[in-house]
Amino acid sequence: MLPKIRCTDLRWRWLAPGLLLACCSLALAGETPAGADDPADEIDLAEIVRQPTIGNYKGYAEFKMAHYAAARRIWEALDAKNFGEAAFNLGMLYEDGLGVAKDIPRALAYYRRGADNGSRKAVFRLGIIYWLGTPDVPRNEAEGRHYLALAAAAGDTEAAHYLSADATDALVAADRAYAEGKSAEAIALIEAAAQDGNPRAQTRLGWAYEAGRGVERNLAQAARWFRQAAEGGDGEAMYALGVMYATGAGQVKDAALAAEWLKKSAAAGYAPAIKELKESKPN
Repeated sequence: MLPKIRCTDLRWRWLAPGLLLACCSLALAGETPAGADDPADEIDLAEIVRQPTIGNYKGYAEFKMAHYAAARRIWEALDAKNFGEAAFNLGMLYEDGLGVAKDIPRALAYYRRGADNGSRKAVFRLGIIYWLGTPDVPRNEAEGRHYLALAAAAGDTEAAHYLSADATDALVAADRAYAEGKSAEAIALIEAAAQDGNPRAQTRLGWAYEAGRGVERNLAQAARWFRQAAEGGDGEAMYALGVMYATGAGQVKDAALAAEWLKKSAAAGYAPAIKELKESKPN
């Protein structure tokens, strides 16, 4: 029998397919999504491996609460079933040393496992690590280009951007600054581009404020930048704004607006929104 662990928050950046619309439906009915405010809610790991997409999301919920050991247990259970996104998430834990000792070789091994099991995010992460290098991994442009090309071929627009951008591109420069541990410099570059009206930079700045990466965590500022980017046509920002309306994180909960932004995101070609709408349709 697999153990049970607690899940206490539904506010995490990457909502799994089907959950955004589930949140919308519950909000319309006047209910709170299970686990959002109920600290007594328990998750059965056996159920998680039966529903890996939802289980992966619950791992994100634990991660958001800084319950890294619980998140790791969820993702290890899913990784044992060859769920690629779980391996990607485990790689992030080991790369950043969250709840575990920092272990870059192990992180890279998990990213490769995730890539082998279909995680486009894992392919992209491998590309960025080798393309930029880190204090722990020597820069290898050829290896980085290989993985970025694979991610771009699979539809990753950020990977395609890396392959086409020149050395003066603000977002590439910001990622390089992050890789070198210069968070303040990275934020300055992103903010300047965002202020100039770059929707991708606005989305990146929204994520920075939501996660507290290089700035103080501020959901109101995150919502502000996501809205600007969404109104500028960025599908990822539309999705993020929809998540905020679905969960009440950074915006007043509004199921109708959540569903509206989800549909706009899908129409803009953002893959997670398209998948969400597809998986939410009754069979």
